[in-house]
Amino acid sequence: MPWKECSVMDERLQFVGRRLAGAPMAQLCREFGISRKTGYKIFERYQECGVQGLTDRSRRPYRYAHQLPFQVENYILNVKREHPSWGARKIRERLARRFSGIKIPAKSTIHAVLDRYGLVERRGRARRHAQGTALSLGQHPNELWCTDYKGEFLLGNRHYCYPLTVTDHASRYLLTCEALSSTRADFAFTVFERLFKERGLPANIRSDNGVPFASAHALFNLSKLAVWWLRLAIGIERIRPGHPQQNGRHERLHLTLKKETTKPAASNFLQQQAKFDDFIDIFNNQRPHEALGMKCPAEVYQPSTRPYLGLPDIGLSLPR
Repeated sequence: MPWKECSVMDERLQFVGRRLAGAPMAQLCREFGISRKTGYKIFERYQECGVQGLTDRSRRPYRYAHQLPFQVENYILNVKREHPSWGARKIRERLARRFSGIKIPAKSTIHAVLDRYGLVERRGRARRHAQGTALSLGQHPNELWCTDYKGEFLLGNRHYCYPLTVTDHASRYLLTCEALSSTRADFAFTVFERLFKERGLPANIRSDNGVPFASAHALFNLSKLAVWWLRLAIGIERIRPGHPQQNGRHERLHLTLKKETTKPAASNFLQQQAKFDDFIDIFNNQRPHEALGMKCPAEVYQPSTRPYLGLPDIGLSLPR
């Protein structure tokens, strides 16, 4: 009888009968279209349990996880209803005092029982949402620096470039534009440390809520970079998420930077940095600015009177 036209029981009986008659296992498995592993399993079941072993076995587990005697389960539910604020730990202690002759279930088992009967209060996970801070006017040089990454772009060698830019808000002076290979915090540390040594310390720094300026999972969203700034007595300003106009002067700089230095992009990081350096010189020293009365930013900007004296002696070290 063809394999697919008979019942499963008949198929297995035929298979076992042929095997008992001396048919080779490999030949039988090919004939019935099954693997040798399955063939040996069927025959071993017959040898262990006889014909009854050829029937399909139930896939229902012999026991269920967290299954308890009904008296114990009822006691758990009664205690919970009597004391709704009690959790699995307290109920387990009550069980240990009430039933001394049985194995006391684990806390996780008691919790599973309560959960199965809908007696566990599920609390939504608290999420920290980034928020903006109060923003200063920054009317004088070094009162406010603005920083951001201009959107990444591909170089000629197919590597992504992430330009980190810093400007003085009042004078529009472009303090730096660094061609970086990522937005990693240690790269930003190096750029800002060099900038502080050259230009001194600003009163405040404004950024968005992205890395490495902020950290979504840290207390008050303070990243390591932001903590370092605070320890240098630099105020932290953050724009509201989705409101780039709060850093509008800096965003306008990015538009000019993109047009004049990335179309086309250079072949590698060194060549791209050379294009950025040329742009910085022209932007600061040659390009008149309408908001400055047609003065160049370099004619308005002055280095900060707050010198950078190194890291404060509080155990903080820069990553290298």
